Amino acid sequence: MSEPLFRFSDARRRHPEVEAFFAVVADPMRVMAEPWFERLRAAGSDIREVMHDGNPTACVEDAAFAYVGAYRNHVSMGFYQGVDLPDPAGLLEGGGRRMRHLKLRPGLSIDEAALDGLIKAAHADMLRRIDRR
Repeated sequence: MSEPLFRFSDARRRHPEVEAFFAVVADPMRVMAEPWFERLRAAGSDIREVMHDGNPTACVEDAAFAYVGAYRNHVSMGFYQGVDLPDPAGLLEGGGRRMRHLKLRPGLSIDEAALDGLIKAAHADMLRRIDRR
């Protein structure tokens, strides 16, 4: 039996709380996180968003698939069903039942193609999970 999805009935195409989060340009980690959230937004026409636990969260329709978090020294990008994602570059961390994340740090490069691949895979995975083939 499959696990229930994390759903947000208030997810919107552009959520005002997410917009307000990124409007705080005095926070360098939020500035660093914004382009990555834009990549989540660009994953498909079915993407909606919401703030959850203080983090901008991307959904396929109403089902959460990824988030970005801006912390003191890094940006975290997490995938709600990350345990099932292919990760040949080994970017994902974590040992929970479902979620996985990676950390983006100022001054350190990241394999952007691999991260884009994770975003695409997470979006496609969530489409399958909500039976929208």
